[in-house]
Amino acid sequence: MKRENMIKQLPKIGLSALTVLMLSGCVKLGPDFMGVGNPPIPEKWKHEGSRSDRSIAQWWKTFHDPTLNTLVKKTYAQNLDIKSAGLRILQARAALGISEGLYFPQVQTLSGVAASSHTRQIDVANLGLNFDIGWEMDIWGKYARGIESSEANLYASIASYNDIMVSVIAEVARNYINYRTAEERMAYAERNVLIQERVTKMTEIQFNSGNVSELDMQQARSQLYNTRSAIPAIQIGQVNARNAIAVLLGTDADNVTKILEKGRKKHSDSAGKYIAKQKQGVMQIKAGSSDLLNVAMIPQARLNPYNKIDAELLTRRPDIKVAEYRVRSDNALIGATIAELYPSFTLFGNIGYNANNARGSWPSVSDSLGVTVGPSFSWNIFQYGRIKNQIRLQDAVFEESLVNYNKTVLSAVSEVSNAIEGYVLTEKQQVENRKAVDATVRAFNISVIQYNDGLVSYQRLLTTVEKLTSTQDRYAVIKGNLSIQAILLYKALGGGWQTSKGRSYLSADTAAKMKKTVDWGKYLDANMTRLPKGML
Repeated sequence: MKRENMIKQLPKIGLSALTVLMLSGCVKLGPDFMGVGNPPIPEKWKHEGSRSDRSIAQWWKTFHDPTLNTLVKKTYAQNLDIKSAGLRILQARAALGISEGLYFPQVQTLSGVAASSHTRQIDVANLGLNFDIGWEMDIWGKYARGIESSEANLYASIASYNDIMVSVIAEVARNYINYRTAEERMAYAERNVLIQERVTKMTEIQFNSGNVSELDMQQARSQLYNTRSAIPAIQIGQVNARNAIAVLLGTDADNVTKILEKGRKKHSDSAGKYIAKQKQGVMQIKAGSSDLLNVAMIPQARLNPYNKIDAELLTRRPDIKVAEYRVRSDNALIGATIAELYPSFTLFGNIGYNANNARGSWPSVSDSLGVTVGPSFSWNIFQYGRIKNQIRLQDAVFEESLVNYNKTVLSAVSEVSNAIEGYVLTEKQQVENRKAVDATVRAFNISVIQYNDGLVSYQRLLTTVEKLTSTQDRYAVIKGNLSIQAILLYKALGGGWQTSKGRSYLSADTAAKMKKTVDWGKYLDANMTRLPKGML
């Protein structure tokens, strides 16, 4: 009879539960995300009309260097930092799935027991099978805000993936420029060794003829040896650049060397190519930098630094988007914390079979079967101080993330400004240094003639030789710096991540391996791991 009465009461219980259910999800406490306000961007960068980021999407192609294009392509496929970032996106997707799961019944438990006990010479069998369900309804939007926060974290992980792409591609290009710069510096150093060998030989002849002192001869040799000793130091920098590229590509140095050697511009130097004999056989360097600076190993970008900067292009920079999504996530958590001030309502239920019977007797099904359904509530009425301080804490975290966003924007503005000014000034430096090379060639030729005629000391001749060597080396360094400044500008504008649009953030091999280990459902399907075609 008890069971029959319980069944008769189920409609009333269900009606009460339905009333509570109807209240679920009616309110989302806390502030809605209203954006990050006006970022601190210079007014001169703000203008009508949004400019496409297509011009910086594949900026490395402006160098017109097939080897650099190959390295960037391999970087996207092989770089370990990019692969790690892809796995963090997968983690964020799983975390979002957990948050979404809390929106539905949080307790769904099937439990059972089978035990035997002996009391007063009686054997008693305990049998039980229960199914419990509990659903804390999201009346105040606690779980909805949690989903909002997890979703923002997912977007932040995607933006972080893009940010890593920007940094890694720029780093590969920078080390490639350093590698080629070292090659060009070595070419000039080897060329100057040939010049100094001629000067040293000339001095030795003069010494054997009694025309100069041993001091002059030893000074010539010292200068030659110093120039030779500079070459291994340049080679060390080249090796370091090559090994850095190998790490960025996730491969060994031998594979990188094959790529670099294949794209190396061949050149041949001989003393007769740029050293001529004029005026009664006196050694002379051919005038004109076109002869002396014909080693072009460092790729140069075609860049106009005077183009207007688009503020919207800058705010789409991946690291700025990461900071923005952090603000959005922290804002949502304020509402989730405020919800703790209010009572929580839960719809619960239990269907169970529980029986204690003496061994050998049959239990009564009607007495052992139980059904429990109903609403409940709980309220942290004496925890207001703790909860309110948690709300204050979360609000302060939100404000801090907003400050960090503005700081990120300011850093981006600074990087763009530094790169533009750096490119312009380095370009001017290159023009002047090229003039200096021409001037040192002229000075060397004059000093050789005047020394041969006895008009200047040997020390003057050695000084011009030294300046010729250092000026040429500086020319190669400045050329490399100019290319690096171009790379820094493209990086500051957030160029490079656009190549990931529509691609998978997880390699096919990794996805296949993970599917064998864990049931990922649809998470690893190609359409689920494909990156969005635009910045979210």
